[in-house]
Amino acid sequence: MSETQKLTDNFFARDTKQVAKDLAGCKLVRQFADEKTKRLQITETEAYLGEKDDACHARVGKTKRTEVMYQKPATLYVYLIYGMYDMLNIVTSQEGVPEAILIRAVENRDGPGILTRDLDITKDKHNGKLLGQQAGIWIEPRPDNFTEEITSTPRIGINYADKKWRDKKLRFYLE
Repeated sequence: MSETQKLTDNFFARDTKQVAKDLAGCKLVRQFADEKTKRLQITETEAYLGEKDDACHARVGKTKRTEVMYQKPATLYVYLIYGMYDMLNIVTSQEGVPEAILIRAVENRDGPGILTRDLDITKDKHNGKLLGQQAGIWIEPRPDNFTEEITSTPRIGINYADKKWRDKKLRFYLE
């Protein structure tokens, strides 16, 4: 596979909301230790906008849990919820700005915990690694003939956040 077929760090070093929208329709690629590879279309994402975003982990500043979010764009931020589900996020914007995108779903795997389980993506193996061959995870661009409609809605499961942030349309999915 040539490097030109993978999204570069520069793709992620942009406005987080735009990156979240632009990822819908791209391919999440997972290469396993045995060299087998799965390519699955990203069907749903959510943007998290750093310390100002009441729904973002970084809203309380830099902690042991969130320090990865302050790293350079294209860094994987994988965390565990409910003691059993790993969540796959990709750091965006710029180093030192804790913004990221949650990959909520890929084709035939609805839900962030299902996709990480099925693709063997874990906090222990992947948190803090850069997207690419070494991590065994990368993103390929949408096909040139991509025409699917992308819908934006408020994010899911953030009832703890202030209404202002609950109502922002920062979730993107393919129709």
